[in-house]
Amino acid sequence: MKKLLVTGASGLLGLNLCLDAAGSYEVTGLVNRHGLRGAPFRTVQADLSLPGEAARIIEALRPDFVVHTAALANLDACEQNPLLSARLNAELPGEVAEVCRRLRVRWVHISTDAVFDGARGGYSEVDEPNPLGVYARDKLAGEKAAASDPLALIARVNFFGWSLTGTRSLAEFFYYNLVAGKPVKGFTDVYFCPLLANHLGSMLLEMLEQGMSGLYHVLSRECLSKYQFGVNLARRFGLDEGLITPTSVRESGLAARRSPNLTLRVDKLEAALGRAMPGQAEEMDAFAKLWETGRPQQLRALLEG
Repeated sequence: MKKLLVTGASGLLGLNLCLDAAGSYEVTGLVNRHGLRGAPFRTVQADLSLPGEAARIIEALRPDFVVHTAALANLDACEQNPLLSARLNAELPGEVAEVCRRLRVRWVHISTDAVFDGARGGYSEVDEPNPLGVYARDKLAGEKAAASDPLALIARVNFFGWSLTGTRSLAEFFYYNLVAGKPVKGFTDVYFCPLLANHLGSMLLEMLEQGMSGLYHVLSRECLSKYQFGVNLARRFGLDEGLITPTSVRESGLAARRSPNLTLRVDKLEAALGRAMPGQAEEMDAFAKLWETGRPQQLRALLEG
């Protein structure tokens, strides 16, 4: 059985990937603040903000694959703590690249659609990024650092799903507020192409298994506004879509600038995999089925012990 190391294993993508891969790989998940109790895979607690920590662990474990999801992903937190953002989002990928290149370990670095300014949308992998804020600038720097390993796979992503705390994805924001009967706002002028985290994780492993490298957009083939995303979720779960007020991101008062049109092309990936990427209805349906089969409760049990 191949060895899989996942950094950021208590995060939304990392944890779901570890759980879904545990039966097919010998999984080790690196966690920081959020310990996992009773997880069906090995966990190692580590502070990847410390220089050399990631390299030490990879050298000790000698995995076949590394999925590097660890990051400071809260945009406003990056604006407030640019030094930590620079360390985790810009510098750390270079350290992972160096050790993986030296050991010839196949790995994937998780980047973001936010490297673009969102002025026009429809971006492909050859379009020039123009990051707007601290998070986006550091993630672009992280891409360049990761690319120092010619075998690295770099994935620009946007995803949603069920998380350890229930607070890590836009889907959870809409779901838990609507279930409680609380009114929420949905941006009508911010567009994205999210994948379900579970589908993203399995796709990344497939790409690693196939020996793919270089830069790919790993997203849904269909894009929509964040308001429409909330409406779709309400309809799938039978909740009151009238609780969602359409609004502009310009009225949000958010500290970090948001790119308005992050519609990205996925034809490069579709050609490489030989199939179409999932659409939004398929992804929302899979998200609902995870609820029906108890994934949120399974995640909470790992946090509560």
